[in-house]
Amino acid sequence: MECAEALAEFLHKQVRTELGIAGDDAREIRQLFRQGYRGSRYSFGYPACPRLEDQAPLLEILGAERIEVALTEEFMLEPEQSTSAIVVHHPQAKYFNT
Repeated sequence: MECAEALAEFLHKQVRTELGIAGDDAREIRQLFRQGYRGSRYSFGYPACPRLEDQAPLLEILGAERIEVALTEEFMLEPEQSTSAIVVHHPQAKYFNT
């Protein structure tokens, strides 16, 4: 599980780098953990996007069957430890306003 999450974080960083906004990332690891970077990565099943069934249209648009990713009847991704996300890089995109 940690490997899948680490890869998602790595790819999110790669996207920020390719967009030229990675320079805005916090320099200290503690600040990074407090979302010290521009944008957000929203995954289904977490508080920001709690409805797992909402990932069905996303997988259809992406053509997930090409890489043999599918949904179970409970809308869980197969194979296990797969992940999907919507990545938004607007400066005001945050998980929660606290």
